[in-house]
Amino acid sequence: MTDKLLVPGKYQTADEYHEIILMKVIILQSYFRRWQAKRIVASLKIDLAKRLDWERMEEIRKIKEKEDRIRKEFERRMNPKSKEDFDLLYHALEKWRKEELAAIDTSMEGARRKAALCHLLDQETQLLASIGRHKLDASADNKQQEIQKFLDTAAGPKRWKAYDGKYTEMDTAYTIRAKELRDIYNSLTMRYLTQDERLDVLLTLKHTVKEHDCKLTQEIIELIDREADLLMRGVKEGNLDGLRKRISTLFLQYIKTPTFNPEAARLLKVPQDPSTLRKNIYFCTSCNSYLPSTEFLLSSNSKIVGKCRRCKKIDNDGRLRQDFSNYHFMLKSLRKAEEAIGDGSRIPFLLQETDLRYLVENIWNSQSTLSAWNDLFDLALVRWDQHEHWSPWNCILLTKDEAKAHFKIEDLETGYGHVFFHKIKTKHTLAKNYFSRLPGMSEHIHMKKESTNHRQTIQSKPLTISQA
Repeated sequence: MTDKLLVPGKYQTADEYHEIILMKVIILQSYFRRWQAKRIVASLKIDLAKRLDWERMEEIRKIKEKEDRIRKEFERRMNPKSKEDFDLLYHALEKWRKEELAAIDTSMEGARRKAALCHLLDQETQLLASIGRHKLDASADNKQQEIQKFLDTAAGPKRWKAYDGKYTEMDTAYTIRAKELRDIYNSLTMRYLTQDERLDVLLTLKHTVKEHDCKLTQEIIELIDREADLLMRGVKEGNLDGLRKRISTLFLQYIKTPTFNPEAARLLKVPQDPSTLRKNIYFCTSCNSYLPSTEFLLSSNSKIVGKCRRCKKIDNDGRLRQDFSNYHFMLKSLRKAEEAIGDGSRIPFLLQETDLRYLVENIWNSQSTLSAWNDLFDLALVRWDQHEHWSPWNCILLTKDEAKAHFKIEDLETGYGHVFFHKIKTKHTLAKNYFSRLPGMSEHIHMKKESTNHRQTIQSKPLTISQA
């Protein structure tokens, strides 16, 4: 039997059919959206984990930087070597003295106060004497380093950069001569040589200086013969230290003489041409000395030359005891950042540490404008308007993290609000009134005004259209 028995089912209308299709589509879409949401959540979890790791690493980096800074500052105080290290010591001493003086004034009176002040004076004197001993040791080490740097610079080959970025070096007759003198000086100052080695060094030195006959070379030869005679007599080396020091000092004077070492002429502070000494020479009213212009520090409000660097340093060590290391670090970072931008900003290179200190302390109150953070090592003076050159009237004091966020703001007035924007403009006006007295800055202001007036004149001209 090939026939089939068909039983009619339930009748399904078109609306019911489309409703079933819609339900199936909704089920498919729900599963797809669930899969898509799980992918997005997984991606967000990965991003969150990366963000938390980055924040943790940044926190660790900041803590490590602070620990390194504290450790370096402690090392600078324990083993001072440079001028900045001793300024830090004098500043810490002055801070301690003021704290002790304030404690004495508030807690003591009469004879007890006088006795405490005398004890404080004795303590300060002992600390100053200790700083002085450290300064003598550092001076001896720095002097030897300066001598070695002078010899290495004079003996260095001539270098110039080619078009492909590689450097080409060339030795001249003068640099070869300077290299020979440097090697002899290093051998002469070398310790723990045997008697034969020392005599060989003295003989080489004698043949070198005999090429020129003058009072200096005659004295060196006389001292060489004296030491050679004492060595042959078996005199202890400890008794020859003074004589050897005289020989090395006179030979260093020989090396620094351009007649015997022509390469030294370009490294001497005193020029060989007497006519150049009459240019840019100023008188220091403190030490009564005539010095070149490079020995004077000029701030933006200077009207006269005033004291030289050395006199200002002595005055600072004995009376003011100010430490400019924080502002030196801030100014160095500012110049490096402006140099990286490379748009020809010049004003950061005209400022000195004293100018930056006035800008930070008197204009910006030594704290971040947004968060009031007052650690100078975490603060930076960045541009207020990114499209203008940096200047005291186009900057803002922020932390380094705040500065990164500030660079992303396009419209400053909308981003910060009208009140904050007006506050910053007021500070810019104060800075402009103070720093406009610096000649380089006054020229910059004048040029900016001319460009603004020229732009306004162009904009105010009516536009005429010729009709054909």
